[in-house]
Amino acid sequence: MSGILSGPIGDGKRRKPGRPESGAWPKVQARKGVVVRHRTTNYVGPIRKFTPRQVTLFDKVSQREVTVPVADGAFSVKGKTVSLIAPKPEPTQQTGRQTTASGSRSVDTSKARVARPSRILVEGLHDAELVEKVWGDDLRVEGVVVEPLHGADDLKAIIADFEPTDERRLGVLLDHLVADTKESRIAERITNPHVLITGHPYVDVWQAVKPSTLGIKKWPVVPKGQDWKTGICAAWNFDGQPGELWKKILGRVNSYADLEPGLVGAVEQLIDFVAPPPTND
Repeated sequence: MSGILSGPIGDGKRRKPGRPESGAWPKVQARKGVVVRHRTTNYVGPIRKFTPRQVTLFDKVSQREVTVPVADGAFSVKGKTVSLIAPKPEPTQQTGRQTTASGSRSVDTSKARVARPSRILVEGLHDAELVEKVWGDDLRVEGVVVEPLHGADDLKAIIADFEPTDERRLGVLLDHLVADTKESRIAERITNPHVLITGHPYVDVWQAVKPSTLGIKKWPVVPKGQDWKTGICAAWNFDGQPGELWKKILGRVNSYADLEPGLVGAVEQLIDFVAPPPTND
């Protein structure tokens, strides 16, 4: 497996914000590195520069810096609608990691909240392990639990058994969610408003790891009809079980920058959905 095992982000649809009452949104200091979502364009990423009139952030979808206007309630942080304000000076001495693997500003995980009744379901164990490695800190702070489905065939029954509500939301991440696939047909049959299904276009979650992360130019093409993971092992002359190879692949992933945008955007949409901002009603 010579050369094997040596990042752009996000895949969300652009959406418009609601109409906030002036001054009603919580204020968040626009410190460099804080991950925000611009609610009008759905640009999402860490802040690079802030002025009273505009903010520049590194968009995880396009992998480029974008500049958007500052307005009351124009942004969200961890799914909570906020207004950005100029940051206060930070202490001169800082220690420890400043951002999480997902690109969010580092948080004290000792303050992780009690698990929400909402859940995120992913297709398999490898999906769950990858999500945990990159988004684990964020999920613990939000109190979101990720569980493997072990296949999507019974998704409709699983959703019915879960009994989703507005306070008990369900997010589902599917592999190979493209037109005319089994996964797309399954997703089309789910109409519950308290369930959000997103997915990535890759045959298997392994393929959502960028080739450059592994020191290769592209993933091998596996012949149709052959088990994909087994085919990858064969293409790389890996003398072991697929699970062993996966551990090597996962070991190369350090942050969202090591993943393809189709996966990153899909996961971040689900986190925003199952951990919505609190209401004042």
